[in-house]
Amino acid sequence: MAILEVKNLTKSFGGLKAVDNVSFHVEEGEIFGLIGPNGSGKTTIFNCINNYFPITAGDIVFKGRTIKGLKTYKICHLGIGRTFQVVKPLSRMTVLENITASAFCRVNSITEAQDEAFHVLEFCGLLKEADKLAKGLPIGGRKRLEIARALATKPEFLLLDEAAAGLNPTELDDAIELIKGIRDKGITILIVEHIMKVIMAISDRIHAINFGQTIAEGTPQEVANNPAVIEAYLGEGYAQG
Repeated sequence: MAILEVKNLTKSFGGLKAVDNVSFHVEEGEIFGLIGPNGSGKTTIFNCINNYFPITAGDIVFKGRTIKGLKTYKICHLGIGRTFQVVKPLSRMTVLENITASAFCRVNSITEAQDEAFHVLEFCGLLKEADKLAKGLPIGGRKRLEIARALATKPEFLLLDEAAAGLNPTELDDAIELIKGIRDKGITILIVEHIMKVIMAISDRIHAINFGQTIAEGTPQEVANNPAVIEAYLGEGYAQG
């Protein structure tokens, strides 16, 4: 059963179509990868899903209900969480305080919010960092904090935007396990990622775009072997070879 449907999505900025008639659906419980070269429109699609950008044409349906035009906070309340490619924690607050602030999306008391924050801290491997200022975390810690803040909103569906960017090989392996663990908690994931080791290891299906348009969709192996995908990433000579 599809939990999210993107239908003929188009987003224009003036005369530029950043996303051009893109359609795909994400099944409940799966990890669905969204790939494409830099500037292909991946993050724009995320921004349209949770209405950071109003869409120009098309529709977005979550659990059978159109969410086109809803306020971003209402989309979050419906169960769609989001991380950002450029992480910007509340730098003067501690790791615990950052996550506690996000938990208020679902609860009304500081006690409940902190309880939820500690659960998320443990799950994300951040308990030892709880009292550290967010600005003092290395990139790997900030990436985990970004995921933790999103999880504290108790999403059913999670948009992960380059959660593994900038990580070393050990951190990459840890990120893969964390993302799989999120899915094991019953959360459906739509992930944008440039690191092929990550996207190929965790995705059930992958949708590839270039210049704002769909070029392929299928299993990781099918997409990796698709000539249009190879050409988009490596150039025409590799696709023909």
